[in-house]
Amino acid sequence: MSEAAVLELGTSAIVTGLTVCAPMLAAGLLVGVLISIVLAATQIQEFTLTFVPKLAAMAAAGILTAPWALQTLIDFTARVFRQMGTAGN
Repeated sequence: MSEAAVLELGTSAIVTGLTVCAPMLAAGLLVGVLISIVLAATQIQEFTLTFVPKLAAMAAAGILTAPWALQTLIDFTARVFRQMGTAGN
């Protein structure tokens, strides 16, 4: 395998990982910001209140996007195996 192919594979792995994680991270970020605004507006000093809603939002996003994420990971894995098959040529 050439250096360019290895770099492309590494870049593709990072992009695929970030793409699969993005919906859950975005849900956690959005809920965290909304909860922080509510806590600041009400002047509640309990910062542990943000944990459960963020966890629930991230779990819901993970469940809702699981079929898409799994298909994305399967496509990436199939592409890696195809490249491995041609690596010795």
